Amino acid sequence: MRMSMGLQARQMQVQKLAPRMIQSMEILQLPTLALQERIEQEMNENPLLEQQDVDPTEPDRLDDDAPSADTRSEDEKELVVDNDHDNQDDFERLEKMVNDLPSTFDDSFRRSSNRMQDDADRRHDLMANAQSRPESLNDFLLHQLAEMDIDDRVEKLAERIISTLDARDGGYLRTPLVDLLSAGHSEEDLHLAEKALGIVQSLEPAGIAARDLSECLMNQLSPAIPHYEEMKTLIRSHLIDLAENRLPQIAKKTNFTIEQIQEIREELHLLNPKPGAAFMETYVPNVTPDIILEQDEDGEYKVRLDDDRVPTLFISDYYRSRLQDPNSTTEEREFIKQKISSAQWLIDSIEQRRSTLTKVAEAIVEHQKKFLDEGPEAIEPLKMQQIADKVGVHVTTVSRAVDDKWIQTPRGILPLKRFFVGGTQTEAGDDVAWDTIRLKLQELIDKEDKSNPYSDEQLVDELKKASMTVARRTVTKYRKRMGIPSSRQRRDWSLVKK
Repeated sequence: MRMSMGLQARQMQVQKLAPRMIQSMEILQLPTLALQERIEQEMNENPLLEQQDVDPTEPDRLDDDAPSADTRSEDEKELVVDNDHDNQDDFERLEKMVNDLPSTFDDSFRRSSNRMQDDADRRHDLMANAQSRPESLNDFLLHQLAEMDIDDRVEKLAERIISTLDARDGGYLRTPLVDLLSAGHSEEDLHLAEKALGIVQSLEPAGIAARDLSECLMNQLSPAIPHYEEMKTLIRSHLIDLAENRLPQIAKKTNFTIEQIQEIREELHLLNPKPGAAFMETYVPNVTPDIILEQDEDGEYKVRLDDDRVPTLFISDYYRSRLQDPNSTTEEREFIKQKISSAQWLIDSIEQRRSTLTKVAEAIVEHQKKFLDEGPEAIEPLKMQQIADKVGVHVTTVSRAVDDKWIQTPRGILPLKRFFVGGTQTEAGDDVAWDTIRLKLQELIDKEDKSNPYSDEQLVDELKKASMTVARRTVTKYRKRMGIPSSRQRRDWSLVKK
C-alpha cells in the first residue's frame, strides 16, 4: 500500500512537470534573439525573476551584489526534481522527467508547436554574408532523394509524396496514396507507390511522411535502442491506453510490469511526434549568429556561444525572504513556491541550452574541420545520429539544438544544418560527401572541351579517376538539378557562340 501511494505521488509529480519539460525543449530550440524575447515575456509574467545586467563591452565583469541562482533554501530545492545534479547531465535529463503521454504527445506539443511557430514568425532570413537560404522540408527531402539510385517511376512517385508534406503539420502524409495515382491505376502502380513511400520514410528526419502518430513513432525506432521490442508493442497496440494512463490494463495484456511500462514510456518521450515541424520557415531581414567560431594562435577552433546579451537570471531576494517569513500567509507562500519553481526551471533550461548547444557545435566543428580549413569541396558526410552518439544525447535533441541556429565561421555565417550532408564511399572505402561530388562535377564541366563535351558516361569515368564512384543515373540527376544541359546541348551552344 505504501509503495502504491509512493508511486502515485511520483506520477502526480512528474505529470505536473510535463508542461515544463515542453518548455525546456522550446528553450533549446530557440535562437538567441527569440530566447531574449522569451526571457522578457517570462519576466513580465513572473515577479520573482530578476536579471543581472552585464555590460556587453565587459562580458567577464560580474555584479558582485547579484544573488547566485543556486542560493536556494531547502524549501525551494524541494520544488525542482533532481536539482542535486543541475546542469550536469545532458538535455535528456529534462526529456525523461515526463510520464504524462497525453500532454506530451497531444495538447502540450500542439501548444509548443504553436508557440514555436509564433516565435519563428519574428525570425531570420539571410544577411549578405550568409551562404544560402535555409532549406524547406520539401527541398531537404528532395536533396536526399536525388542522392539515391532508384527507378524513375518510383522516384517520380516519391517526389509527388514529398510535395504533399507540410512542415506546419509536422511532416505527416495526409493524402491517401491512391489519391496520388492517376485514374484507372493498376495494382502495380499501387505497389510502386508503397515502395516510394517506404523510400521517403527512410529519409531524415526520422518519422517523416507517416500517416499517423503510431507509424511516425515506429519509424523512429531502431534495434539498438533500449526496450526495442517492448516499445514496438506499446506503439502498435497501446498508445490510447498509455494516453489514458491505463497501465494495469497494459500490464495485463502484455505481461509487462508497471515499472517496465513506465521506463518504456519515458523512452517514448524521446521520440519526436512532429519531425517536420523543425522546418517551419519564415524570413526576416537579418541573421544573427548564435555561435561564434574562432581560431586561437595554434589554429585550433574554439566554439563560443554568442549569448552575452542574454541576461543572467536570478530569483528575487525579497521573495526568498517572504518565503521564510513566518508572518507570510499560506496563500502568499504557495504563490511564491509556484513562481520559484517556474523561475528555477527557466534558469536551469537556459543553462542546459548553453551546455547542449556548445557540445553539439563542438562535435560538428571537430567532424567538419577539413571543410572549415579547405572549403566546401572538403566537407565530409555527416548525419545527426553521429553527433547524437558523440555527444551522448538522443538524435531529436540534436535536431532541436541545430534548428534555426547559425554559426559565424571564417567562411561566413552558416546554418548549423549546412554541416549535415549525405555521401557515398569510394572504392578505397573512404567516405565522400555528395556536395564534394557536385563541386567536382561542376569543375569537370567548366574545364571540358566545349566542342566535344563530356557525356554522362564520360563524367562517370572522370569522377572515378578522382576516386568518386557514382552511377550514371546519379550524374544525370545532379546535372539536371544543377541546371547543366546535356552534352549535345552544351556542344550546340558552343557552336552558336562561335
